[in-house]
Amino acid sequence: MDLKQLEYFVRVAELGSFTRAAQMLGIAQPALSRQVRLLEVELRQHLLRRNGRGATPTEAGQLLLEHGRGILHQVERAREELARVRSGLSGRVALGMPPSVARMLTVPLTRAFRQQLPQAQLSISEGLSSAMQENLLSGRLDIAVLYNPSPMPGIEHRALLEEELLLVQPRPPGLQEDPPPPPLPLREVAALPLLIPSRPNAIRMLVEAQMAAIGCTPQIALEIDGVSAILDLVADGAGCAILSRNAVMRSIRPSAYATRPIEQPQLRIGLSTSASSLRPSTLTQQATLALLQQVAKENLAAG
Repeated sequence: MDLKQLEYFVRVAELGSFTRAAQMLGIAQPALSRQVRLLEVELRQHLLRRNGRGATPTEAGQLLLEHGRGILHQVERAREELARVRSGLSGRVALGMPPSVARMLTVPLTRAFRQQLPQAQLSISEGLSSAMQENLLSGRLDIAVLYNPSPMPGIEHRALLEEELLLVQPRPPGLQEDPPPPPLPLREVAALPLLIPSRPNAIRMLVEAQMAAIGCTPQIALEIDGVSAILDLVADGAGCAILSRNAVMRSIRPSAYATRPIEQPQLRIGLSTSASSLRPSTLTQQATLALLQQVAKENLAAG
């Protein structure tokens, strides 16, 4: 059995499409189809059901998919072990993060990664939690940092830390935060014009759920996707926001904003590191995950 053909089959089966698999693998679709067909001929089994919407594994294909993932992982582990003997951990790690987290962690994480894993490659992308979970399942991402992730078959979540969410308002001229303003009940926050991301943003979902629990709904002034844009509009007087202290302190002009705690209830959002449980992690991925947890706790908790 040719390992390259096996890898091609696994990618098509995971993505459900020859077109998407060809794009991910960087090869022409006809060549990909030919190699998968050669594998079927060798095994004397139909492995995929092809239709206008894509491709799905047959019963035999599902069985090979389960074995194939393990085989490919073992091959990658063997390569890593040999590379480690020669020069240290190597390989590529694809990491996804929410934009607000990426803005705070990309520089310190990249610096630490280069120092501790000089033979490896790190790819960082930004995205919504829902899209990143799908990319974990498809193999496009190895690790993701997610806000309040929902349970999903095939994905393992590990709690990283919690962030308190604060009410963010424009700072009036001359206002000082010493002493800091008293907490504002969530019911009163619901009456304020809010600048908030669209669903299914994790902060949006948390705010709506907590307000619904006390019998109120948020007053949405504008739906804005992007922390920087939200903060610019807050500074311009368009409304208030609910964000973490880190998001405000890492902005271009943190002095332009006044933050206020929220109570009854307090709003806290969890950050988790997530990875596919369908593909055991490589040594390089394990080292990257440990490094990510260390850098996140140093840079996010410090905010």
